[in-house]
Amino acid sequence: MISKNQIKFIRSLELKKNRKQNGLFVAEGPKVVGDLLHADYKARMLFATKPYPGAELITDDELQRISFLQHPQEILAVFEMPTLNSQPSTLNSQLSLALDGVQDPGNLGTIIRIADWFGISTIYCSPETADVYNPKVVQATMGSLAHVQVVYTDLLALVSQLPPSYPVYGTLLDGENIYQQELTSEGIIVMGNEGNGISQALREHINRRLLIPDFHTGELRAESLNVAIATAITCSEFKRRQ
Repeated sequence: MISKNQIKFIRSLELKKNRKQNGLFVAEGPKVVGDLLHADYKARMLFATKPYPGAELITDDELQRISFLQHPQEILAVFEMPTLNSQPSTLNSQLSLALDGVQDPGNLGTIIRIADWFGISTIYCSPETADVYNPKVVQATMGSLAHVQVVYTDLLALVSQLPPSYPVYGTLLDGENIYQQELTSEGIIVMGNEGNGISQALREHINRRLLIPDFHTGELRAESLNVAIATAITCSEFKRRQ
C-alpha cells in the first residue's frame, strides 16, 4: 500500500522547483519506464498495478492518485535525474538540434522523439526552453529521453564560438526553399519559440537560412507550422539527402 506521504511527495514533483531540489522526476507507462530502466536510469520508487520486476504492487485507485495522466498506464516510476551538461565543449561532426525558447512541454517531448527517430543524438536548449523533466515532456518523448542527450546552455555563446564555416541552419520566413538548398551531414539546426520564432540575436549567427515552403494556393491558409512539425519536416529532409 502506498502511503499518504509518498502520494504527496510524488505529486509535488509536478513542480520544477521540487524536481530540482530533490533531483527526481516522474515517468509513466511500460514503454517510457522500460526504456529508462534499460538505459540505466536509477529508479528511486517503482509502482505497478501488475507484477513488474522490482515494482511495488498497488491498486488502480492508488495509481490514479499519483499519476499525472488522465488515463494511467499500469506503471509509474520516480527516477533520479542524471547530471545534465550545461556547457558543451565543442559540437561534434554530426547533425544536432538547438531549441531557442520552445516552451510547450508537448512540443519539447515530441522534438526529442523526432530527434531519436532521425538519429540525432544531441539537443541544445536555451535556459528558456521547457524543463526536460516536466512530466508532460517525459511522457511525450515516449521513451526517447533515454536515447537523446539534452544540454541546457547559452545558445548565443555556443554558436558564437563556432568557426564561420560551420553550418548553422535556421527556419525563417526570409529563408531559401529547403528543398532547393544544399544540406550538409554536419551542423546545428536552430528551431525557435512557438510565437516569436528564433531570437534576433541568435538569428544573426545563422548562416544557412531555410524556408519550409507553403504549397497552398487558396486565400485561406495556415499562418505557420507547429514547431515540432517543422522540426520533423526539416530533419526528414536532411536525413533524406544523406
